[in-house]
Amino acid sequence: MTRRFDWVPLSADVLPLVVEVEKTAYSHPWTVGHFSDTMNAGHHTQVLLGEALPGDVGLPTLADGRVLIGYLVAMQILDEVHLLNITVAPALQRQGWGRVLLDGLALWARTQQAQWLWLEVRPSNAPALAAYRQRGFAEVGRRRDYYPLDNTRREDAIVMSLNLKVSA
Repeated sequence: MTRRFDWVPLSADVLPLVVEVEKTAYSHPWTVGHFSDTMNAGHHTQVLLGEALPGDVGLPTLADGRVLIGYLVAMQILDEVHLLNITVAPALQRQGWGRVLLDGLALWARTQQAQWLWLEVRPSNAPALAAYRQRGFAEVGRRRDYYPLDNTRREDAIVMSLNLKVSA
């Protein structure tokens, strides 16, 4: 079944749902403060809202009945865009929504005349790595001890980039 969806900027009325999804998706989630700071800084924040379908259970839902599919936060500096957060609601993962978010981000970045798209990803996040590679991202480096694992251990980040001029 096909789900209709809309892109909307992150706003105060959607923020509680975003934070709810963030808590279910990550061991070290962003807080309301993190998202508020990005909105106040003018970063690119987009939310993917979709129609509710029969069988949808436990999805964060707005008062108008739309469900939160996913969201992203990106920061532009000159001709580069850095993806800071991209998340699909756990119940909707592995259905192609991450690719929709990535493609939407790349399209927006091109409209901003960006030439490069950058991101970090955990080496242990095989589904995300595969999705990024499928979309043309290449590994260009590592950041040592970038992500927290627990109170004492950390995990590296793989730094990836996409040349937007080549992948157009």
